[in-house]
Amino acid sequence: MLGRIARSCLAGLWLLGVPLAATAAQTDGLARDLARIAPSLNKQALQHALAAMQCAVNHGAAPARRLAVIDYSQPSTERRLWIFDLQRKSLLLRDFVAHGRQSGENFADRFSNTLGSHQTSLGLFRTAESYRGKHGYSLRMDGLEPGLNDLARERAIVIHGADYVSPRLVHSQGRIGRSLGCPAVRPEVARMVVDQLKGGQFLFAWHSDQRWLQGSAYLDCQPQRVVGILARQQRLPRS
Repeated sequence: MLGRIARSCLAGLWLLGVPLAATAAQTDGLARDLARIAPSLNKQALQHALAAMQCAVNHGAAPARRLAVIDYSQPSTERRLWIFDLQRKSLLLRDFVAHGRQSGENFADRFSNTLGSHQTSLGLFRTAESYRGKHGYSLRMDGLEPGLNDLARERAIVIHGADYVSPRLVHSQGRIGRSLGCPAVRPEVARMVVDQLKGGQFLFAWHSDQRWLQGSAYLDCQPQRVVGILARQQRLPRS
């Protein structure tokens, strides 16, 4: 089933000037290449990330050079953030990332798109502009999933560095620190993460939660829902 989802969303698409879905072998090839360099990344998470990204591209989003995948089914004590260079088919970073304080303790199991929920949102995001705020050098994102993460900008869900994203805390509290819903990263890698992802890259936050999997407009590529949210996202003002 996953192969069919990926192939249907990739069919006839061009990514970085290469017609990835001309054949099923080409479609599966990108997934194999990325899985080989990130063997600890859940294969379903990776295939869903690629399918969602290609669905967006198929319906008007510009292709990206980089893709970030977060596997929130893993505990916060694991390095559950991967950043891929799609041109070179290389892994740029695997590192820790926080989830929202109301999403769970070590494991995230509650997700929300609601203002003030302090929970993580799942699904496909498009990165936007970098800026300097209360957390220093940070990165704004726009959620592309109708009803699931499309209030990300209003909720100030951004990528930023945070001292509480530290493996040292695992020994004292059994998990790293938690955010107000942002995918916060270690201060030591924050600048690199922002610089690699800013300016229209894709980030895909995944979980095995069945309610989300069934509610996503991108995993089975529903054009009537995808086109509207992409059009609204492209009209958003940028500072």
